[in-house]
Amino acid sequence: MGHWWERNILEPGKLPLLLALTAFVLTFVVTRVITRLIRAGKGPFGNVQAGGVHIHHVVPGVVLTVVGGFGAVASDRHGAGGAIAAVVFGIGAGLVLDEFALILHLDDVYWSPEGRKSVEVVVITAALVGLLLSGFSPFGVNDLSQDELQDRGGAIAFVAANFLISLVALSKGKTRTAVFGAIVPLVALAGALRLARPASAWARRFYSRRPRARARSLLRAYHHDRRWAKPRRAVQDWIGGKPDPSPERLPRGS
Repeated sequence: MGHWWERNILEPGKLPLLLALTAFVLTFVVTRVITRLIRAGKGPFGNVQAGGVHIHHVVPGVVLTVVGGFGAVASDRHGAGGAIAAVVFGIGAGLVLDEFALILHLDDVYWSPEGRKSVEVVVITAALVGLLLSGFSPFGVNDLSQDELQDRGGAIAFVAANFLISLVALSKGKTRTAVFGAIVPLVALAGALRLARPASAWARRFYSRRPRARARSLLRAYHHDRRWAKPRRAVQDWIGGKPDPSPERLPRGS
């Protein structure tokens, strides 16, 4: 175990990344526990007020993210300064992305259905950082052989091709596939080859005069959403808490 730790974490300088990911996930979990306790009226916690203004936890999150980010840039990733900055950055990022939906909608949608976007973004971010920690590089540069790496033209062509495939998948409305495809080579190929989502830029551009393709796209999206919407909502509710059933939003945590 010690040899693995030395070879795969310490020598490549991945300790700050591991610490940032750990702090990020723990901060999100602790924050969700506290806000759910506040929502239920349990425990000693309460909303943070300053001069009658409710202070959302995205505010200290932004401060910590800025401090940790600049601290990481100014520090040696093999030293203690880099490790401390990584923890500060991870805590700040966890607080900020826990309220991603608030930033997106410019409204307190924490306990509304729109608030599920925060949970989704946190899960995707943790998964992507985990892939980077495992050794994956953007656009699959690490999967090239030594001969390919020496051939700069081949390496550039491989990266460019994977980037274009990810862009096609993104234009077809396959956001998650495109994002993961940017890290894991050829994952986005499935999204690039399949029919586009009905509301995507690709569908608006290429399906407007193709009624059969547009109908197939609508039908496939309907069946996909009908199959996966309920399980996805169940997982998001389990992680982040159920949204309010009524239009009136309940008090929420800071």
